[in-house]
Amino acid sequence: MPFGYVSPEQQMRDKADYARKGIARGRSVVVLQYVDGILFVAPNPSRALHKISEIYDKIGFAAVGRYNEFEALRLGGIRYADINGYTYARDDVTARGLANLYAQNLGQIFTESLKPFEVEIVVAEVGDSSDEDHIYRLTFDGSVFDEAGLVAMGGQAEAVAGRLKERYHDGLSLAEALEAALFALTEPGGERFPAGQLEVAVLDRNRPHRKFLRLNGPRLERLLAEGAPAAESAAQAARDENPLSAPETPGAPPTAPDGDIDTGSSG
Repeated sequence: MPFGYVSPEQQMRDKADYARKGIARGRSVVVLQYVDGILFVAPNPSRALHKISEIYDKIGFAAVGRYNEFEALRLGGIRYADINGYTYARDDVTARGLANLYAQNLGQIFTESLKPFEVEIVVAEVGDSSDEDHIYRLTFDGSVFDEAGLVAMGGQAEAVAGRLKERYHDGLSLAEALEAALFALTEPGGERFPAGQLEVAVLDRNRPHRKFLRLNGPRLERLLAEGAPAAESAAQAARDENPLSAPETPGAPPTAPDGDIDTGSSG
């Protein structure tokens, strides 16, 4: 056996561990269905570097990880959508087709490159009804998952997904869905992200033509205010159910460092 030989299995494990650690250093992103479409929520103080974007008329994109890498994927998806929409028909551009494209690219990079992409992405498409909505999650190795209703990725994704499932149910209004997302993204005992540090967007099936819409400013603040009573009711119900539980310690440290991974400046 030559000196320095590493088995293919060990190489794949090392690459996977490297990518997972990089993705976990970023903050989580939540994507979930609500009664009129699909909601995207991400903590993001930057106004120039977006984690959530529009790909095509009714298709949205969300990502966590290294910014320069998922930005390259986003731009490639836009080019694919524009070419196919122009060559064939706009209805021929689907989230499934984009997910297949991304899966091929990510799988090839993971297998052939020394360094894998440190990214996890969601491609979502809103339909004429909730049954026709599609949410696809793609991991760094090109694996594709058809998610039902909700998905959390990046950071402490399992913990975020667990808190999201506590508040999620079919038929949520937009304000209720936003409240559920913020509950999931907030560490127990921690302070919620203010409106100015949130990136929020929707795919609204009731909008004509382009379904993607960013929510910010006064409109986002009104939605946060609408969801506040529901949050207080849920918290009171939890206290009533378990009155002997000790209160959470305010200012508890987050379970995952925030890091700078989404700026593309660190590993």
